[in-house]
Amino acid sequence: MIPLISFSPYLAQNSPSSLCPVPALSRIQRHRVAPGETIESIAKRYKLIPATLVRLNPSLAQGKVPVGQDILIPPFDGIRVQVPNGATWRDLSTAYGVRADVLFEINGCVPNPKVAFIPGVNWQPWETPRRGDYTGLKSYPLPFVAPIGLGYGWHTNPTTGQSFFHGGVDLLAEPGTPVLAADRGMVIFVAQEGSYGFLVVVDHGNGRQTRYAHLSRFKAKIGQSVQAGDVLGYVGKTGKPDILQPHLHFEVRYKFPVGWVAQDPETHFPKVNP
Repeated sequence: MIPLISFSPYLAQNSPSSLCPVPALSRIQRHRVAPGETIESIAKRYKLIPATLVRLNPSLAQGKVPVGQDILIPPFDGIRVQVPNGATWRDLSTAYGVRADVLFEINGCVPNPKVAFIPGVNWQPWETPRRGDYTGLKSYPLPFVAPIGLGYGWHTNPTTGQSFFHGGVDLLAEPGTPVLAADRGMVIFVAQEGSYGFLVVVDHGNGRQTRYAHLSRFKAKIGQSVQAGDVLGYVGKTGKPDILQPHLHFEVRYKFPVGWVAQDPETHFPKVNP
């Protein structure tokens, strides 16, 4: 385990990125029941299981769907729950067996949930995706192995006492340091984006992407094919970094059914130092 740099006085105010998914509960739509429709046929139409519709619409508990009635349709299977006062995403993770970071992101990165959507079919932990022949990233995102200013995972803001989720690692480096593609892929995003500041996103196929944030300037262009080690841009201080020391914010994301979920980048770094 790599120790973190002490938060104070380096910690800046945390601000969720505008790239965070729209909350699942904000994506619920309404369906007006037509003649001949059943719970099963409606669930099949929206690629859900019937139990999902019944749990979200208590009026369906008797198995009947009156013609003309509006029922709620969630974007994917899961349940809506009232969150007990003071409960955190980690508490919900323990209660329902779904990773805390997944819950946090699909519910819009809200730090203190009141109502939450718990994804799943039987509300069990997500199955670990098959890795195939994936052996990790080919290269490191900087020309050298950098100290970690803030690691991946849950942290406590020393000023507010609130917990927040950090979806990547902050790799300490001086402004102007080249930022390198961690693997071959296609550049799919090059722009200023919320708290990320100047951001580059590279898609590597097979449901994986990497993100490079707080850059000072870009070199990569949208649609460009890159190889591991190609320069994407340069370290800067744009956006709203979580620590005040200059650094590259680096993320690895995997495409789950609920969206692009952050993973611990350290588990993907090459085994041999560049």
